[in-house]
Amino acid sequence: MTQRYYLTTPIYYVNDDPHIGHAYTTLACDALARFKRLDGFDVKFLTGTDEHGQKVAKSAADAGVDPKAFTDRVSQNFRDLADALNFSHDDFIRTTEDRHKTASQAIWKAIAAGKSPKGNDNIYLASYPGWYAVRDEAFYSEDELTTGADGKKIAPSGAEVEWVEEPSYFFRLSAWQDRLLEFYDANPDFILPKTRRNEVVSFVSGGLKDLSVSRTTFKWGVPVPGDEDHIMYVWLDALTNYITGVGFPETDSGEYATFWPADLHMVGKDILRFHAVYWPAFLMGAGLAPPRRVFAHGWWTNEGQKISKSLGNVIDPVELVDKYGLDQVRYFLLREVPFGNDGDFAHQAMVNRMNGELANDYGNLAQRVLSMINKNCQGKVSEPGNMTGDDEGFLGTAHGLIGQVRDAMEVQAFHEGLEAVWAMVRAANAYIDGQAPWKLAKEDPARMGTVLYLLAETIRHLAILTQPFMPDASARLLDQLAVPEDARTFACLGPDHALKAGMELPKPEGVFPRYENGEKAEEGD
Repeated sequence: MTQRYYLTTPIYYVNDDPHIGHAYTTLACDALARFKRLDGFDVKFLTGTDEHGQKVAKSAADAGVDPKAFTDRVSQNFRDLADALNFSHDDFIRTTEDRHKTASQAIWKAIAAGKSPKGNDNIYLASYPGWYAVRDEAFYSEDELTTGADGKKIAPSGAEVEWVEEPSYFFRLSAWQDRLLEFYDANPDFILPKTRRNEVVSFVSGGLKDLSVSRTTFKWGVPVPGDEDHIMYVWLDALTNYITGVGFPETDSGEYATFWPADLHMVGKDILRFHAVYWPAFLMGAGLAPPRRVFAHGWWTNEGQKISKSLGNVIDPVELVDKYGLDQVRYFLLREVPFGNDGDFAHQAMVNRMNGELANDYGNLAQRVLSMINKNCQGKVSEPGNMTGDDEGFLGTAHGLIGQVRDAMEVQAFHEGLEAVWAMVRAANAYIDGQAPWKLAKEDPARMGTVLYLLAETIRHLAILTQPFMPDASARLLDQLAVPEDARTFACLGPDHALKAGMELPKPEGVFPRYENGEKAEEGD
């Protein structure tokens, strides 16, 4: 039976144009989706745009256009980013779609029809007085706020808050506190990394207050079922996209029955509370299963500075791709820092990775081996002769590499998966230097053939395993090894699908250019 895997990015709020943070989250999901597909899973990968709320309505008014026209434009920018970074999502959802309005109203009805663990109604009508940050679309308690230099109240995110008093429906979040803590305890890997889990458990243990889940002071949103004077709280609306994407409210068949609960929600650490506290409580209140995992990654700074529009240091991922190359950008973002930690983007660090690891280590390995095969073996895969114990150990390491990478990807440790691959790259470079096939070409051609075969077979493994991270470059390497399109999945790793001696290979070409003095240099060595 085929295994299923459902993963999502947060749907991105269309009040801002795409930046490196958006690219980072979706790239991580894309690499994992590609990995799972290559590993034989039936994958559903969802991304999209969150288009309702007071902030969007205000931005549209400031731009002199209606909210729908405003969201059409900005949502397209996110689609364009997905195309530019070669993301492989299966669905792109917009919260202004009819299917999402239907799902949002359906989950509201399901929550309202249910009872809290304390036996009272999940949703009730009252009046809300409190501090609201339009930028965050979130309410904050007094003890979470600080006072700015101008005397205005500031949320933990840095956004200004304003005092709001209006009728509101409330979700009885306080009644779900114990149930949430029980859920976290029973599912210790529900929130990763562990440091984020500890933050959430501490927050919930400190006591939960009921949550305002409707607004009346603006109309750009999904109407509350049965009371159109209210629109649904933008986060209840937005979070519902994850089940909209699999066909909710139809739960007995179709994609919901196949893919829910989601295996992974990938989010930035700034929106973890919404995903790890509010969302599972909403779902439990509606009688639905929570997702299996929420992973909260860190933020990027730019050359040591916090990224902000006011500083003018926003990193445009498309400009990075234009400057350095698509696969190089993908590789750097997933390789540079332990996934889950904050990271600092520096152009020199990227050039160092490109030149040191991609061009010198990986690219040079492939270029040397394939060039020697082209020169000394008439451009054909060489014949492997008798192997030594060291040869068998070397090849066995390549065969076992998938297990190490799979373990890392299972906990979203992309950097560890790539390090396992690069340990093999370094071992292959040490092997070629130690065996010196250029000398064997004169002294022992049969041994040279064995060495080159083992190296070519190792490169085949490396190219298959790097496809999720660098799909285009990996495809070019596999082309140069004449590996058929249908023999590039993880099922084709190992000896059963090994390169066949005598198979003709095309003339080798460099795959990873060096970068010198601000410009691309030669391809490989």
